Amino acid sequence: MSTRIAFIGLGNMGGPMAANLVKAGYTVSGYDPSPQAQEQATQNGIAVAASPAEAATDAEVVFTMLPAGDHVLDVYLGRRGTEPVIGTAPAGALLIDCSTIAVQDARAAATAAREAGYRAVDAPVSGGVQGAAAGTLTFMVGSSEEDFGTVRTLLEPMAGRVVPCGETGSGQAAKICNNMILGISMIAVSEAFVLGERLGLTHQALFDVASTASGQCWSLTSNCPVPGPVPTSPANRDYAPGFASPLMAKDLGLAMKAADATLTDTKLGQMAANLYRDFAFGDGRDLDFSAIIAQIREEPIEGMGR
Repeated sequence: MSTRIAFIGLGNMGGPMAANLVKAGYTVSGYDPSPQAQEQATQNGIAVAASPAEAATDAEVVFTMLPAGDHVLDVYLGRRGTEPVIGTAPAGALLIDCSTIAVQDARAAATAAREAGYRAVDAPVSGGVQGAAAGTLTFMVGSSEEDFGTVRTLLEPMAGRVVPCGETGSGQAAKICNNMILGISMIAVSEAFVLGERLGLTHQALFDVASTASGQCWSLTSNCPVPGPVPTSPANRDYAPGFASPLMAKDLGLAMKAADATLTDTKLGQMAANLYRDFAFGDGRDLDFSAIIAQIREEPIEGMGR
């Protein structure tokens, strides 16, 4: 394929995503400040650049996968003394941000790009590190109808599903709403298992009932918070993160900011945000978000990711 791609942010998610683009035949240059990420990217056939702007110099498409909205705006606008991607990438290039950031930051980044003559899309993802490696991520795309066809083709090597969500910022809106459901449901599943334990139910018995009844949900059937019933869940690997607790805390924080901005009453969302904030900056900082079950048990974490 002749399309030249730059990929900014080659960490746990961005690294395997960029590698899948290489496997699909694209020429990919990339940037990440981490020497470990740079080394892995080189092994995956990605040409590592010295800066985001250098990676984007000849790129027709620029992906970003970064921790926060400030980082995306820094890269786009060259804040903090770095050369900007906007103005360095060729005129008319397509900028696709796959980070999970605030809706207002996504819109600000897209506006800055469009005012400079670029096309801009927000396309956050769901599926975690395993989905990034397997190329089975769900992309939630905020774009014009005109751009969506091009974007879908570019995302397909990394995707199990590409969902059009509406205009700019809609992808981010869908992501934070989805993850609010996810955070709340994981707490509900964890509370049910703890209650079941104290009532004498085995984990397997509760799973066998709930997974085929009205309690069925992804938090139960794919990311079960107790070892045993779902062999691939993080609970069977000492809660090594597929989706880390600090990331859930971040996403719930974004959802609560959006709720405040839109005067939306999200009582369960706020409770989940508070629980994950405390957990993520305490014992759960290095663990999968399903390890929240330890906080619900009100017992010390022993052997969980330690």
